[in-house]
Amino acid sequence: MSRPVAPLDAAALAGALNPLGTATMLPAAAYTDPDVLRWERRHLFAGSWLCLGRTDELARDGEGEPLTQRAVLAGDIGVLLTFDAGAPRAFANTCRHRGHELVVADDTATSTVVKCPYHSWVYGLDGALRTAPGFRDVEAFRREVQALVPLPCQSWHGWLFVNATADGVPLAAHLGAVDELVAPYAPERLTLLARHAYDVAANWKVVGENYHECYHCPQIHPELCAVTPPASGENYRRPGAWVGGSMLLRAQTMSLDGRSGGRPIPGAPPGRVEYLGLLPNLLLSLHPDYVMTHRLLPLAPGRTWIECSWYFPDPDTDPAYAVRFWDLVNTQDWRACESVQRGLASPHFRPGPFAPTEDAVHQWAGMIARAYLGRPPHDDPTETA
Repeated sequence: MSRPVAPLDAAALAGALNPLGTATMLPAAAYTDPDVLRWERRHLFAGSWLCLGRTDELARDGEGEPLTQRAVLAGDIGVLLTFDAGAPRAFANTCRHRGHELVVADDTATSTVVKCPYHSWVYGLDGALRTAPGFRDVEAFRREVQALVPLPCQSWHGWLFVNATADGVPLAAHLGAVDELVAPYAPERLTLLARHAYDVAANWKVVGENYHECYHCPQIHPELCAVTPPASGENYRRPGAWVGGSMLLRAQTMSLDGRSGGRPIPGAPPGRVEYLGLLPNLLLSLHPDYVMTHRLLPLAPGRTWIECSWYFPDPDTDPAYAVRFWDLVNTQDWRACESVQRGLASPHFRPGPFAPTEDAVHQWAGMIARAYLGRPPHDDPTETA
């Protein structure tokens, strides 16, 4: 399925689509131009399958009490989530009468109906119009055709995804083969035990590129290299709008002393960590004893909000052994990403080549370049089944 092309010169994107060995990075404008970010918010974040967070958290307030409504922003489109007996639905957050927002972004509600604050049109949690004041005697008015606009919404391993433009591929096609790698960890059964938020002065794609290579690890990550060989593992090239690979462990897990402070995840492969990046905004780090995620939201061309969460099989685990390690490694990465962003803003920057070990970054750049050109990012002609 094609979509509008990004405001970038197609010739400047050609290098990212070349085979590894002759390919080059995306042009600087992809990381610095506000018009490109506006396009991404509509066509990659709203127009793809955006991870909104954990379904159970979205359905509850900060005190753990159940909600029936939550308004969120998906890319540049307002979305209203409703929860009826726990089942999530998504709708355009716009009244069918005059377009007023039904719930202000980031607000929540517990009412069993959705009431527009402008002219008091009332909808059920299923999106059906219940009442429209003043239209009782309007013969041409048909309440059944004035329901809220539904949007594709689906839970996957405990995370809620929405396609806010309602014109993307099915979630299964977007995920492709990544589910085969995630399923053994059963993240939906794990418990959130820690969370940090970071505000990083770098483009969201710079963060993604850094995540998908360890070419930089010997230079800035001595603690990481002590527990995993930076050149170990393999990268995947399989169906779906994702990039990823594995790294081998020379310790029990990723921690400052290499030891685990928890217990293994039942069914999780020992001795390795999977690093998977699902376009546009979910990075999954799957360890033998915990799952860590980074959820990315672009705030500006050179600024990204990152939510880092740690999930464990035993709710009584002290997560500090994993949190201390990754907070250190994250901070090292953010400094590097911010330096890259400053370099990208230089008039002297030219897209550089990929090292042989940066094949996953090459895939990431190619996936985004295809999207910029109006092609499905999950449709890679070189992938294997």
